[in-house]
Amino acid sequence: MVTRLYKAYTPGTRNRTVSTFQEVTRSKPERTLSIKNHRHGGRNNKGTITSRHKGGGHKRKYRIIDFKRNKLNIEGRVVSIEYDPNRNARIALLHYIDGEKRYILHPRSLQVGCTVNSGPNASIEVGHSLPLYQIPLGTAVHNIELFRGKGGQIVRAAGTYAQIVAKEGNYVTLKLPSSEVRTIHKKCYATIGQVGNTDANNIAIGKAGRNRWLGKKPKVRGVAMNPVDHPHGGGEGRSPIGKSHPVTPWGKPALGMKTRHQKKHSNHYILRRRK
Repeated sequence: MVTRLYKAYTPGTRNRTVSTFQEVTRSKPERTLSIKNHRHGGRNNKGTITSRHKGGGHKRKYRIIDFKRNKLNIEGRVVSIEYDPNRNARIALLHYIDGEKRYILHPRSLQVGCTVNSGPNASIEVGHSLPLYQIPLGTAVHNIELFRGKGGQIVRAAGTYAQIVAKEGNYVTLKLPSSEVRTIHKKCYATIGQVGNTDANNIAIGKAGRNRWLGKKPKVRGVAMNPVDHPHGGGEGRSPIGKSHPVTPWGKPALGMKTRHQKKHSNHYILRRRK
């Protein structure tokens, strides 16, 4: 992927960058794999905002992605590479030899016309999905399962990959993009390669309106509020937060406070914490 720069003919284009979409080969999604996606603007069933700073944005259809890759030993051919508004990675449309169609996350360097496969006997090639114990050490993988048969849950963002560093007993050790090192059961599936659209984190939004198109509403700093609205609020002029440590609007510690439960059941799978 390559990003495109704008000349500074308006303030919004001075630092704006967009994707060239040069890898995308089809503009409309597969009808049988796209469904209505009604968004709720961060509100619950009572209409109360429970997740702030969400709302508006362009309409989207949800593309049904095959994270499980459970169509074993049946070859699928990449027919098109498409844009997905619900994620920063691209998606690839597969046509299987039995007539079924499925979307998968598009791995880097996978081209239209390539074939992919899933199963313990699949070859070690980009886009193929295998159990972790069948993948050689040092291989880059993505879309990794945490529970057998549940489907890939981690390493799905654009440009990410995990590396297999060790195998011992029933578990395989992986180094994740966050630098965390953890073990996963050897029969969990993963897909070979790095997720495509590697320059996604280099995109510069350029103007506030572009975030509104994405469904993101403005965030107001706590120090700019009144005391009734935020613990940081109040004071004369530009005053500090008035506390020894920043807190959330509900008074809980923020910015650096670890929130992971100390007795979480999966803690013993983590060999080295992320930084």
